[in-house]
Amino acid sequence: KQKRRTTFINKAKLQIGLMEFAFDLLLCSCIFLLCFFGFLFFPRKTNRRLPPGPVGLPFLGSLLELGNKVNESLYSLSKIYGPLMTIRLGMKTVIVVSSAKVAEEVLHKHDRDFSGRSVGEAAKTLDHYKHSMAWLPAGPRWRELRRFCNTEVFSSKRLDALRGLREKKVEELLQHVQAASADGCAVDIGRCALVTALNIVSNTFFSKDVANLEHGVAAQELKDLVGGIMETAGRPNLADFFPPLRLVDPQGVRRAMTGFFQRMHELFDAMIEERLQAYAAASSVRTDDFLDVLLQLGGKPGSEYTMDVLKSLFM
Repeated sequence: KQKRRTTFINKAKLQIGLMEFAFDLLLCSCIFLLCFFGFLFFPRKTNRRLPPGPVGLPFLGSLLELGNKVNESLYSLSKIYGPLMTIRLGMKTVIVVSSAKVAEEVLHKHDRDFSGRSVGEAAKTLDHYKHSMAWLPAGPRWRELRRFCNTEVFSSKRLDALRGLREKKVEELLQHVQAASADGCAVDIGRCALVTALNIVSNTFFSKDVANLEHGVAAQELKDLVGGIMETAGRPNLADFFPPLRLVDPQGVRRAMTGFFQRMHELFDAMIEERLQAYAAASSVRTDDFLDVLLQLGGKPGSEYTMDVLKSLFM
């Protein structure tokens, strides 16, 4: 009876999974058809002031024309249409700059007009783009975060103060390699370099190591998390080119990024909670690191440095 019940449950799960897949496929097909017929029967008005560029295919634009080697394809197109050209990628219209002279005009002389960024679906995970300095539009809040980072993280005074820490971590790396050499053990240089880099950054922000040269479990988890975020965020996402597809997330980018971000937030929450508990202890001593400064700012009445902002800055 138990075996039959287990078989029945497995069959039920399989049927439910197939139904969910069929529903997603049907919904994706309907959205695709709506977008396709929308392009055919309700064409958007073209702006005559846009730079020249390839016409592209209906609905797809120049997506297929770019291929796998995007840089080489854009270079070839610039030889035909000039250093400033318009390319349609799905439902998105993109202006491509491919010469130093035009880039100077855009990025230096007209930097305020072109300072905005198109936010992809990956960056919208857990509203990360609303608090991250990398995605915020140029405005008062972005300038405040930029000023804060320049003062507290990247200033010459702060970097000079951390010189001893960097030297210490490199010395620990050398000692580990020498000990392994004396014991005749193989050394995973990539993992050791990763652990050293992670500990330098974590000590700058949190005044603690997050990985160990001897035991690489924590380092491997962080490596997998960071690698997963970079690989998923850098993957071409159909939902970025066809916004209606955001409803179904056909490539699972949003689902994957949600898992990565939630795990990173768990790690940050643990470090923040540990620091707050240290504050509550009578013998606690402030370290004046990046986390200390952020928590002091966040503790002020009416402060904009909420926990979400803190974790987005760490990301």
